[in-house]
Amino acid sequence: MQTHDRPVTRAWVLHPDLKTDHQRRAAGSALEEAVSLAAALPDLEVVGSNTVRLPKIHPGKLFGTGKIEELKAVFKENDVALVLIDGPVTPVQQRNLEKEWGVKLLDRTGLILEIFSDRARTSEGVLQVEMAALSYQRTRLVRAWTHLERQRGGLGFVGGPGETQIEADRRAIDEQLGRLRRQLAKVVKTRELHRASRAKVPFPIVALVGYTNAGKSTLFNRLTGAEVFAKDMLFATLDPTMRKIVLPTGDEVILSDTVGFISDLPTELVAAFRATLEEVLDADLIVHVRDISHEQTEEQAQDVMAILQSLGVAEEAPLIEVWNKIDQLSDEDHDAMITQAGRTDDLFAVSAVTGEGMEPLLAAIPNKLKDPRSEAQVTLSFAEGRRRAWLFDAGIVTQEVQTDTGYTISVFWTELQKERFSRL
Repeated sequence: MQTHDRPVTRAWVLHPDLKTDHQRRAAGSALEEAVSLAAALPDLEVVGSNTVRLPKIHPGKLFGTGKIEELKAVFKENDVALVLIDGPVTPVQQRNLEKEWGVKLLDRTGLILEIFSDRARTSEGVLQVEMAALSYQRTRLVRAWTHLERQRGGLGFVGGPGETQIEADRRAIDEQLGRLRRQLAKVVKTRELHRASRAKVPFPIVALVGYTNAGKSTLFNRLTGAEVFAKDMLFATLDPTMRKIVLPTGDEVILSDTVGFISDLPTELVAAFRATLEEVLDADLIVHVRDISHEQTEEQAQDVMAILQSLGVAEEAPLIEVWNKIDQLSDEDHDAMITQAGRTDDLFAVSAVTGEGMEPLLAAIPNKLKDPRSEAQVTLSFAEGRRRAWLFDAGIVTQEVQTDTGYTISVFWTELQKERFSRL
């Protein structure tokens, strides 16, 4: 039986560099990231890319007439079927540019949604992507396809001419969003039950966070011996994965690998994936993994910290920083990073690929989790056997006295353990 490969779409990436935007990223790095985003989709072949410098945004077509004609010739010459614009494009601009160029067009939000749709595996991830995609599509129903201009309804004998197709489409999307929200509520409830059950386990949770393609999954695999999908590709991991590991000190922790962050993350996805990202809020320790070999590593780190703040992660939350990919540095830079990281207790230079620097990192995790501690007394009834067992399993009981009504237990614990115990 003859097999056919899936068709490959020839794509071109454009990065608009708006001169009036004083907070814009460096054009070269931004274009490189946009090309990497496009390459993350298996059915796209990026045949070209370039930066377009814009003195100002043209409301109707984004670019000026001369630039549109120039790009049209380039796309025709290279047989381009899809243009990816690294930035926001209004529905009107999208419609007009597609008409001018005779190609399909996706903006940054649409491209990231496509990637997430291609990668999501868990039921929660799939539902969140579908909701985000529908919310995005709902705003783009002004596109003037012919069927949107027709009146739809009965023959007109009863109730007038009926609703327009655009109104029907919007209503259908709203109904589907309602169904998805109900389904997602059930899935989220299941996740909350899993979280509650993890709270009953006295193991601290260590969450790996970082910019997409920083090497979190490779580090996760190195530390756990798991085989989570890890590839030099943006958004290789979407669904959170958790594994229990035993540290060299004998301490047991649960390690969580989370979705990678990215600058200008679409608002639809921030909202849709908030439940997934909130795994970080339950973490006893956050490990911020950085690709220290990337020329925009400082900007990426700022983006990650901004998203953590938006999630509600407190500034004083326990956090260590891991400078990953030192194997990709020159010998001189490699040695400089090792020296710099050695000057602080919260900074580690490692290579998740070669394993270099893992021992100091693993040794630091239990110390970060255990400090500081305080003494307290807990009074439990005989009926609270599960809570009593949790305290003993956590190894924080210093004394226990049985009374007529239950137990008075002296503990030596961290604030995080105290908070977790209060949720049991």
